Amino acid sequence: MAEPKKKPKVNTQRAWREAKALLREHRTSLAIGIGLMLVSRLAGIVLPLSTKSFIDDVIGKHDAAKLMPLALGAGLATLVQAITSYANSQVVSVAAQRAIMTMRQRVADHVLRLPVSYFDSTKSGVLIARVMNDAEGIRNLVGTGIIQLLGGLLTAVIALGVLFWLNWQLTVATIVFLGAFGGAMAFAFNRLRPLFRQRSEITADVTGRLAESLGGIRLLKVYVAEEREQKLFAAGADRLFTNIAKTITGTSAVTALATAIVGAIGVLTMIVGGRAIFAGTMTLGGLIMYTFFVGLMAAPVVQIANIGTQLSEAFAGLDRIREILDMPTEDTEDLRRHPLPAVQGTVAFEDVWFEYEAGTPVLKGISFTVAAGQTVALVGSSGSGKSTIIGLAMAFNRPQRGRVVIDGEDLRELRLRDYRGKLGVVMQDNFLFDGTVADNIGFAKPGSTREEIERVGKIAHVNEFVDRFAQGYDTIVGERGVKLSGGQRQRVAIARAILADPRILILDEATSSLDSESEAMIRDGLRRLRAGRTTFVIAHRLSTIESADLILVVEKGEVVERGRHAELLAMNGRYRQLYDRQHSVEADQFINPGEDFTVPVEQANVREEAARVAARVGTRT
Repeated sequence: MAEPKKKPKVNTQRAWREAKALLREHRTSLAIGIGLMLVSRLAGIVLPLSTKSFIDDVIGKHDAAKLMPLALGAGLATLVQAITSYANSQVVSVAAQRAIMTMRQRVADHVLRLPVSYFDSTKSGVLIARVMNDAEGIRNLVGTGIIQLLGGLLTAVIALGVLFWLNWQLTVATIVFLGAFGGAMAFAFNRLRPLFRQRSEITADVTGRLAESLGGIRLLKVYVAEEREQKLFAAGADRLFTNIAKTITGTSAVTALATAIVGAIGVLTMIVGGRAIFAGTMTLGGLIMYTFFVGLMAAPVVQIANIGTQLSEAFAGLDRIREILDMPTEDTEDLRRHPLPAVQGTVAFEDVWFEYEAGTPVLKGISFTVAAGQTVALVGSSGSGKSTIIGLAMAFNRPQRGRVVIDGEDLRELRLRDYRGKLGVVMQDNFLFDGTVADNIGFAKPGSTREEIERVGKIAHVNEFVDRFAQGYDTIVGERGVKLSGGQRQRVAIARAILADPRILILDEATSSLDSESEAMIRDGLRRLRAGRTTFVIAHRLSTIESADLILVVEKGEVVERGRHAELLAMNGRYRQLYDRQHSVEADQFINPGEDFTVPVEQANVREEAARVAARVGTRT
């Protein structure tokens, strides 16, 4: 039975550090907002202050001369309060939205620069939630939340002073009630803050799963998995609801307690104030004024309860944001590395060991050298480690032992941005952005001209299908290139790699989604692309790597055979098994079911050739 998850704790110190940085960054807007708030709050006190004089003097003593000045003063103060409140809201609200925008940009920029290994273990939906949702709480720090909190405290302090002046005994009793409420609030916020952090994490998980479901909607439809995915989403939504219900219960309890405290103070004011009037120690105007100021003090207290909840949520979001921002990026590591102004293209693996999980090696002592301009092909069973070798060559991962060497220098000592700027990649599942065909080709070289894009498009035979579209190269390909076939997407990716003009080229099943006719059309383009470039090729179609300078047969994380195509055939080892099996399968496609056959003619010719090579070079182990 799985252990229940512990409630996440907010690192208050880390959140405070981020909050203080935000306050410093937006101190000008906050200073203006605080100034406007002070004027607004002070103006708001004029009306309740005038009630005592209005009742005791104007009404009680029938002093009509004071009526108009008193009314005009109260009206002018109210007008000032309204204008400054509006201006304050505009200033701090705009500042808050700017802060949210800046934080989102900052987090997104940081996330994009994190190592690839981080993305391998983190859902994209979780990252999206952190970039978009966690920054929302900033408005309560930089925006109206913090201003209202300060304004409420200011009003409460001024009101408290007036209350002491009017009736200190009654005010002492009021403070006792408010002190109890303050202690209850502190306890409640301490319990609520982890719930707000947990809410953000649950939201990120649910968003991540939903993004995966929508991204794989075709697979979901094919396997009639709508109900399964709906149940998974419903379970996540239920967890989110449970969390929100708990926070609502907590905040409602705080608000209810605040209401009860205000009511208790009101009752106390009625009893004590009524007796004071009867005793002649307090006037009716004084009691009404006292009641107004009790409201001025109590209302901010209730407001502080709501704002405190919002600030707790903001701190939870800031804690999660700081958690990401504290992660070292590749750029940070690059500051300690050597620049790489040029790449010749000689790549060597020297006794490389690698493991994704401790104690489970995926690569075991891999060693080989590819000279600049040569092509190395990797073949072997699925899961043998070919893609891991490619990942190390692209510096997506680092070996635990051994070295990957570029032009005689350890890749770990070179700046990744310099190195990757010399790479070109065509993957098995090529990613296209939701833009035009031209945009996706030009992605490899910002600022490339239309002529350059169409030139490489012809080399990769993109024009063969683009010319049939009404918008040509301006055709929108859809999310992940969904409006194009697999073969069309790969041709676009090949054109993109040609435009990049890389020194080191990675071809990971670059022709896997092409039919024989399409493959023949772009094989010449790939040959031209490979010319003069160091090329890594992963291919299941062994016919596509016969011209490779070096073929590595990888099995269970080790290189079991190496050599050129004819030499490996002559060995009669693992490569020969893979080659014969593949050609047998291909031959079956052209032989009627049940027809007896011994060896396809093409395969027989290959074997004869291998026998001749073996006679010249001998069998090597």
